[in-house]
Amino acid sequence: MKTATLLQSKSDLIQRAYAFAEKAHAGQKRKSGEPYFNHCLKTAEELARWKLDETTIAAGLLHDVIENTDYTAEDIEQEFGPDIKRLVEGVTKLGTVKYRGVETQVENLRKLILAMAEDIRVILIKLADRLHNMRTLNALPPTKQKRIALETMEIYAPLAYRLGMQKLSGQLEDLSFPYVYPTEYRWLLANIKGRYEKREAFLMKIRPLVLKALKENGIEPVALDFRAKRYTSLYKKLLRYEMDIDKIHDLVAFRIIVKTIEDCYAALGVIHNLWPPVPGRIKDYIAMPKPNGYRSIHTTIICTEGEFVEFQIRTDQIHQEVENGIAAHWAYVETKGTKNYSRRLATLATNKEIAWVEQLRAWQKQFTDPKEFIDSLKIDFLKDRIFAITPKGEVIDLPQGATPVDFAYHIHSDIGNECIGAKVNGKIVPLDYELHSSDIVEIITQKNKKPSPSWLEFVKTATAKGHIREALRKSGLQGRILSEKRKKQTELKITAAHQFGLMKKISGILSRSHVNIISMDSTASRRRGHFYLIKIRCDTSDKDKILKIILKLKELKEIKEIDSRFV
Repeated sequence: MKTATLLQSKSDLIQRAYAFAEKAHAGQKRKSGEPYFNHCLKTAEELARWKLDETTIAAGLLHDVIENTDYTAEDIEQEFGPDIKRLVEGVTKLGTVKYRGVETQVENLRKLILAMAEDIRVILIKLADRLHNMRTLNALPPTKQKRIALETMEIYAPLAYRLGMQKLSGQLEDLSFPYVYPTEYRWLLANIKGRYEKREAFLMKIRPLVLKALKENGIEPVALDFRAKRYTSLYKKLLRYEMDIDKIHDLVAFRIIVKTIEDCYAALGVIHNLWPPVPGRIKDYIAMPKPNGYRSIHTTIICTEGEFVEFQIRTDQIHQEVENGIAAHWAYVETKGTKNYSRRLATLATNKEIAWVEQLRAWQKQFTDPKEFIDSLKIDFLKDRIFAITPKGEVIDLPQGATPVDFAYHIHSDIGNECIGAKVNGKIVPLDYELHSSDIVEIITQKNKKPSPSWLEFVKTATAKGHIREALRKSGLQGRILSEKRKKQTELKITAAHQFGLMKKISGILSRSHVNIISMDSTASRRRGHFYLIKIRCDTSDKDKILKIILKLKELKEIKEIDSRFV
């Protein structure tokens, strides 16, 4: 919804909010010299683009009235009612604390959480507000630029990603990148100059071939467009590829938007008939979505002239969800009573919001130490999530890599302390078992049981670690924790094609991951023909670190298979 559309909106509420905000901010200027009301308008326009309800758009127009004018919250309520007053007050509270250190950061994050627990729309307005502020950041002094950009990159961009708003998260990261990492940004600009344009020109050349092939197979695409990889995402990926930009195949991806799920898989077949796919580079996030809800089919093919091209295939509905995340889900709720209303999608949106509210409220009460709270947010809040289920059907939201012990402490500290075993999907599993989404978890307890110090070696959540340490302290076992710890090692078994320099590449990946190699040897693999079996023993038992190492190793074209075990 553009400015003109907002002005011509049939909504009486939006028209009144527009006039009220314009009058309230009359004569006010931003640091850039533009009228202050322009910022309020841009915030509302962004909310309209996310297809949010008129109440949220109106609150977006009014979001700075209490903070920057003589009008009060009571004035807002009198004119627009308690709902809009509550939204505007929530956004105002979020803007009162600035990011200047741990203590302040905690308070800011707590206010963010409090607002979310009250109404998710407060966060959506704040994110739209932050997006426009970042687009006009160059008008501020350098010290403010750095502080606001860092806050955006470390708090708001991850938050947007956690809400499934992938496009917004990328936008916020890219707007922050030049201010937080100016040297790296200049290097990136210098080294990719002209590459985006060249890539898009190539994709434009093959576009008619793709369109023709799709139509010949009865697929009428909603859209065929290109997605340029964002600077921040590109830089992160370059770090994994030793800054070799020629190894980046998705600098610009070809995106196919179709009408149905069936069309997605049919389109995948069409693309693979046109050009051969790269083995191991087909990812079906529709069948198995990412933890933040991201859905799409990705495939990399070897196109004409030997060019590698990544294709992304999804439906129009999925595309809206990918772009706008929870904002899209909220929009479904607002369609009740219309022909576009979906009970399934509305229920999904409602359940999603309730889960967030309950979890965040619990976190608010739990932490008093600032550093502990920060650590908890980084691990428990911003990390990828899994959704395990109790035998009674309750969904438990946990970070990826969580164990039955984390699950137990999430339910109650007593259940965690008295845990002696666990069943996952009806089968007994070790307490360090890594849970997966949709697992049904049953905790076996024993009265007066105490937690083991060894649990601290594998639990993932700050909640579990805190309760374990407290129970050990009370039982007098805390002093034995260090002495009882055993330093474990990990053995990697790698099947790979022989190539000069491979060992150096592998050693480099382990070194950059800050893992020491204890031993490394290789032998010819009789079972696998002309391949070699490489055995590496390293001095870590950190599951997350090992997983990241394995993912990096799998990017080496010579490597065919990797197994790992603790020793």
